[in-house]
Amino acid sequence: MPPMPANAPTRFCLIRHGETDWNGEKRLQGRIDIDLNATGAAQALAVRPGLAGHGFAAAYSSDLRRAWHTAQVAGAGLGLAVAAEPALRERHFGVLQGTTADEAAVQYPEAHHHHLARTPDYDYESGESLIVFAARVLAGLEVLAARHAGREVLVFTHGGVLDVVYRAATGLPLHAPRDFLLPNAAFNWLEHRAGGWRLISWADCRHLERALDEVPD
Repeated sequence: MPPMPANAPTRFCLIRHGETDWNGEKRLQGRIDIDLNATGAAQALAVRPGLAGHGFAAAYSSDLRRAWHTAQVAGAGLGLAVAAEPALRERHFGVLQGTTADEAAVQYPEAHHHHLARTPDYDYESGESLIVFAARVLAGLEVLAARHAGREVLVFTHGGVLDVVYRAATGLPLHAPRDFLLPNAAFNWLEHRAGGWRLISWADCRHLERALDEVPD
């Protein structure tokens, strides 16, 4: 296949990992390496048919287990080796990692306040600020876009990464409250070309609904 022009748009399918027990507990995971639960593994399997028929040039995943496990299950049969990409890791939430909102409010009230306020330059004492995190994510994805210009790229990652890309595509500031969904194992399609991101479709969960419909009573 002839090489694409360097300015050709790259189309991304970004998928958040399947559910974990900590998702169910609303416990902040960040860089803590939690694996999928049974529901998450079933979600990863439900993703697989929806990927068939796409001509993905490459597949990448965060190297944290919840994303990597999702990638291995969902991507089976595509004929692509999934490459680990550290730039796709979740944000490091410092002292708040492993806490629920109620626990954080009591144990780390200042950090909890900044978390709720989405203070862009706050780093949770030992983690990543929103500014640093967003720069890391977007720089990593821009490298992939340039590497696969004009192609389709499959990415398995985390809610925080998707939050950053959605905002880059829509112009919603980092500090603004989130007004969009980040479902586990949903399809999110975006296009990158020189000059920025364009949102194609977001939070498509139809494949998960079909999988549930196929479960016998």
